[in-house]
Amino acid sequence: MRVFLLLLPWLELFTLIQLGVATSALTALAYVFLTFVAGLALLRVQGRDLFNRLREAQAGRLFGPQIFVDDMAVGLAALLLMAPGLITDTLALLVLIGPLRRRLSRWLFGARAAEDPYGPGHTARDWRHDATIEGDFTRVDDEDSSPRR
Repeated sequence: MRVFLLLLPWLELFTLIQLGVATSALTALAYVFLTFVAGLALLRVQGRDLFNRLREAQAGRLFGPQIFVDDMAVGLAALLLMAPGLITDTLALLVLIGPLRRRLSRWLFGARAAEDPYGPGHTARDWRHDATIEGDFTRVDDEDSSPRR
């Protein structure tokens, strides 16, 4: 994996040079510019949608961790589109396609990554009532509650 990350900029440069040779340098530059703009637009839309979903979750509507995993994956795809090169753009398209994204997450992180651990139809308010927190405590304000004279 480290070798791939070290070689990625050079591979991206090679693919862009090959695109320029096969078409023209202007076409390669236009491709880089258009994918950057597409990634930027996707990132703006995804960020706005994420904040709307966070508001809905705060209001107690339908909520699940899978929603945020999908949001982060689409954000990653937008960042990959903004990086110049054909390899990162191909990876971004793979991440953008929902079934491929879920299959890729199951392959990378196991079957539990794609599941909603709270079950279907779980709301944001439900988890607060189900949680039991154990521990020890001491009241600090009892010592300072005596009136000062």
